[in-house]
Amino acid sequence: MTKLLYTAFLFFFVGYLHPLYAVGTNPPDSEREKQELDWMIDHLFSITEVMVNDVASPPGAARFYSYSLLAAHLAFQQGQDFAADPLLSQLKGPFPNSLPTLPSEKEPSNTSFSAQYAMLEVGKRLMPSGKKLQEAQEKLQKQYLSNRYLKKRDMAELVVYGEQLAQWVIDYAAEDGYRFLSTLKRYSPSGEEGKWYPTPPAYMAAIDPEWRTIRPFFLDKASDFAPPPPAPFSLDPGSSFYEQLHEIYRVTGDLDEEQQLIANFWDCNPFNVTYSGHMAIGLKKITPGGHWIGITGIACKDAGLNVKQSIYIHSLVAMSLHDAFISCWDEKYRSDRIRPLTAINEHIDDTWRPQLQTPPFPEYTSGHSVISRTSAIILTDFFGEGFEFIDTSEVFFGLPERAFDSFLQASDEAAISRLYGGIHFRDAIEEGTKQGDAIAQYILKKVNSPKEMLLSNE
Repeated sequence: MTKLLYTAFLFFFVGYLHPLYAVGTNPPDSEREKQELDWMIDHLFSITEVMVNDVASPPGAARFYSYSLLAAHLAFQQGQDFAADPLLSQLKGPFPNSLPTLPSEKEPSNTSFSAQYAMLEVGKRLMPSGKKLQEAQEKLQKQYLSNRYLKKRDMAELVVYGEQLAQWVIDYAAEDGYRFLSTLKRYSPSGEEGKWYPTPPAYMAAIDPEWRTIRPFFLDKASDFAPPPPAPFSLDPGSSFYEQLHEIYRVTGDLDEEQQLIANFWDCNPFNVTYSGHMAIGLKKITPGGHWIGITGIACKDAGLNVKQSIYIHSLVAMSLHDAFISCWDEKYRSDRIRPLTAINEHIDDTWRPQLQTPPFPEYTSGHSVISRTSAIILTDFFGEGFEFIDTSEVFFGLPERAFDSFLQASDEAAISRLYGGIHFRDAIEEGTKQGDAIAQYILKKVNSPKEMLLSNE
């Protein structure tokens, strides 16, 4: 009996001093913040999974990420003037009605919940198969209720608030030019020598030829950071194009195991198609922007950020990706350059195939080079130089994890992977990297983020 009483006393005493172990109480803030961040990144990946299912184009995926995360960021700006926020101050009108507020006079009792709910709600309404995110929203509610972070009464109020935030973002997104894309003149290959033409195996039509008409977040216009023109098409020995063409043929014919791994790790081609008899099979892959959103989540967890801080940097990266794709796609359809596959098959070796399947749009500049350098510069500014991380973004898609010493190292590898993959000429890679660098530096000057405040635990 004495031993039983002692055990009961000890249980009560430990539970009193350490709420983590007490029945029916919440864990310390640091543990709760870590758990909420895990949930946020998990639910953001649910959005990624829907994009993969829908075969979202690289620019389109960046748009979906931007608006979903913008809704999450708005949840933390209750009552704040747009001009006082580094991201919201960059938004271009027209704007919907004023931002929604909670029905009651109190501040949201759990902003992290409403931010995640709004993020999922925008994805649900914006993406073709977005209804699949209903399950993620239900899971989110169960997580907060089962951990006693919210009461049902408060949750109902926060769900309404999240839906209203999402509606504001949906209304704002409706005016960015996306709904007019299908009404614009369709792209047709010119047939001119050195210009783009659909490539095997699927010979898909060009993707998003009028993406330059989409409203950017930071850039004033799509052509703000247009690179110099690509090397002109020429089969004269000694010409830049001739040398680059034969470089690809030579390099891809002698790839070592590491170079093949690099090419595959950064493939990120949502349009990859294989054939079995007469049946075409799409291979599900993450987009280039989705890969960098994954890296952002890894960095947030490694740095021990909370949900508010993580949503901010995710939003900044997503919006920067969005603008980088607009800039890159503007150049792709201006220069309209031939892909290596077409040029090599016509002029060197009609049996040659690249390591990677060629995506369906013109070659110059390299999208991976542009958006990877933009993302890397933004992340380096926020997390610092020499930020080491293990990239597990591709593990879900059957590829091994990969370690990097910095974001810039990762972006350099992403860029050169396009040469190893046989889908880009060297000048598209090098000029694309410069293009992405210039875009990122411009965005950082406009945002002028108060990092010390953002990285504090306010």
